[in-house]
Amino acid sequence: MNHSIENSLYHSFLRVAGCVLALILIFDSGLISKTTSELSNATQLHMANVVGVTVGVAPNDLNQLTARITELETELSAKERLIAVNLRDNSSANGVDKSTFFLSAVLFILLVLIVLNYALDFRRNRNMNNSVSNNVITA
Repeated sequence: MNHSIENSLYHSFLRVAGCVLALILIFDSGLISKTTSELSNATQLHMANVVGVTVGVAPNDLNQLTARITELETELSAKERLIAVNLRDNSSANGVDKSTFFLSAVLFILLVLIVLNYALDFRRNRNMNNSVSNNVITA
């Protein structure tokens, strides 16, 4: 059974994951175009506004009153989120983009794993070659 680096599924996964994460990091950080960074930040900020849940019950006076209060609260919270997003948009020019740091940390961990795997495979292959050459000499 051949256990070479090229045939290892784990090594292939790490290489592909590292490349994909590097491309995502380039997109998110805006190294090529500032528009990609702005798109990434806007997507992250507005994601919560898209998510929602609806439930239906038989209508009565209490339910209708509660539904109207809930509707007004939902509108109010949506306006508050919009104001918060606008405030973050205005202050994000000087702020720190946490997603870029997170992606950089994950990419660094993947690169360390790749280097570690190659180093351990090299050491294992060298030890196998030394043991084979010692067996040939003693035989």
